[in-house]
Amino acid sequence: MKRPSELFSEADRKAIALAMEKAELNTSGEIVPVVAAASGRYDRAEDVFGLCLALAALTAVWLFFQDIRIAAGVWASGSRLTLGLLPVLAIIIAGFALGAAAATHIPVLKLPFVPKKEIDQEVERAAAHAFRQFRLGRTTGGTGILIYVSLLEHRVRVEGGGAISDKLSQQDWEEVCAAAVAGLKAGRPAEGLVSAIEAAGRLLARHFPIRPDDRNELKNELCLID
Repeated sequence: MKRPSELFSEADRKAIALAMEKAELNTSGEIVPVVAAASGRYDRAEDVFGLCLALAALTAVWLFFQDIRIAAGVWASGSRLTLGLLPVLAIIIAGFALGAAAATHIPVLKLPFVPKKEIDQEVERAAAHAFRQFRLGRTTGGTGILIYVSLLEHRVRVEGGGAISDKLSQQDWEEVCAAAVAGLKAGRPAEGLVSAIEAAGRLLARHFPIRPDDRNELKNELCLID
């Protein structure tokens, strides 16, 4: 999975910045798109993946290499297993460590082991943090809008300031989210964000038209979190 900084070219970033500038010409709102590599660490899922890999490795070794042999030696009798306790423990430990490390460096491996509810909660938490981090809550009149994209989880979330939340619900932002998702699915994330920004601009212009004393409070630029 590409990092956000690798996903958008310089031309993409300029196109997104221009879309933000145009969208804000008719509204007092401030629109900030944020693209994050992931919203949560999901450490428990890393451990689960490591355990699954350890069990898979043990099963494979057991099926192909385990055998029962007649005990050798003058005083020996009976039989013994080819793989004893120590090799089995070594396989489990090595498999677990390798699996956990792989899931850490390739985050998509742990997603199947993360409940959907936990993913939604992590994205919601990360979006709220980004809203504060990029100062959207400090806009005049509480008219800041965050379009938050989380690549690992394949989620898009829209957060609005106090004034906007009073007039618009999350359902009102479905068009915005759908535009961003469509671009991501088509492999054109920049175009998706431009469409999402334009949709957000239309909604904001309808409810929060431009004021005579309005000024641009936040930079018109794509924010990336690798």
